[in-house]
Amino acid sequence: MGEEPQDQAAAAVAIRRPAARAVGTAVVRRAERRAAVAQWLLSAAPNAREAKAEWDRYGIAVLACGGVLSAVRVPGELVWAAAGTEDHAEADVFLTDWLDDGAVVMDRHAGLYYFLVPALMGRLWNPKAFHKVECLGSNSYLGVPLVDHTIPEGRAYWAVEMDSPGALCWPDEVAALLHRGQTALGGQTAPRPVPRLLAERFG
Repeated sequence: MGEEPQDQAAAAVAIRRPAARAVGTAVVRRAERRAAVAQWLLSAAPNAREAKAEWDRYGIAVLACGGVLSAVRVPGELVWAAAGTEDHAEADVFLTDWLDDGAVVMDRHAGLYYFLVPALMGRLWNPKAFHKVECLGSNSYLGVPLVDHTIPEGRAYWAVEMDSPGALCWPDEVAALLHRGQTALGGQTAPRPVPRLLAERFG
């Protein structure tokens, strides 16, 4: 005999409930991960308590470069040329696919991208390597948005979200991206990217 409608409805609810719990667990894990990332980022602030207050009040906190991280500042047109689009959301997807790891902040008002890289890059960066590209190291500061601000709204947002505490961009991947954008803008032949072995020295 077939099941009664009430039995069928109960079975359907029972099937759906594990999925609901799975979604809830994923949300909790994402919140925990973001909390851990936020704590790590605050370790780069001159004053962690003040930086957290800045996040709470303004949505952006100021971090010091050269300690636990540096940042490669890239004009938006160079990133968009590499991505083949000026649409911010589409460029974000491109960056996420391009980078094996790492995090990228986008300043929408200034049209600039900041690729977070190991601190040592601030000392090793060649300022003449790419036009209008600069690596912010010691004695430089960077404003970063709240860790959950991941959509193109407001002054700044995470174009590529940091997946785990200390997950920084590989320098060779950033260099390859810049070469790609430079080639697209100027028609130049892109040099070979920095070997991964060199990137590992920066970790």
